[in-house]
Amino acid sequence: MNNRWMESVLEAAEENIVEMPWARGQRRQEMIARRASAEASRKAPRLRA
Repeated sequence: MNNRWMESVLEAAEENIVEMPWARGQRRQEMIARRASAEASRKAPRLRA
């Protein structure tokens, strides 16, 4: 195996920073809260008048 190629691949992999889904910040937290509130309102018992 070409050792130089492997070293360059490993260096590139170390430089690449992937943002994880749970670390996306405020916008994602707002989306999750909105989804949770919508789901809670669907599950709430409805009173018939």
